[in-house]
Amino acid sequence: MQSIPVDTSRLGVLRCAVGPEPKLADFETKQVKKDRDGNTLYTVGVTVRQEGRRVSVIEIAVPGEPKGVTEGTEVRVTGMEAFAWAMGDRHGISFRAAAITPAPATPTTTGSAGKSGGA
Repeated sequence: MQSIPVDTSRLGVLRCAVGPEPKLADFETKQVKKDRDGNTLYTVGVTVRQEGRRVSVIEIAVPGEPKGVTEGTEVRVTGMEAFAWAMGDRHGISFRAAAITPAPATPTTTGSAGKSGGA
């Protein structure tokens, strides 16, 4: 399976839609999937919103539980790759990343602009 690097800076605003959940290797036994290094894989549902386009939701697998990532939080995705897959007559694209972290908060401006002094 060939990996395709994804330039997340071109995806617009990324926001957590579904908080981190352990990825299951077997739905019947509830066995949790692990990567080659033994780290539990988590899935995070992320909304992608590019200007002038509809919102899309993608699921991204990431090793280890992303800390501070909750529903509604703007996130940064590091080292994202896409993988095309096919199983029988089913096919699609899956996404994996090295890390998903909360985006740094943007400072709010609290100046005196627009305020007038009392007379």
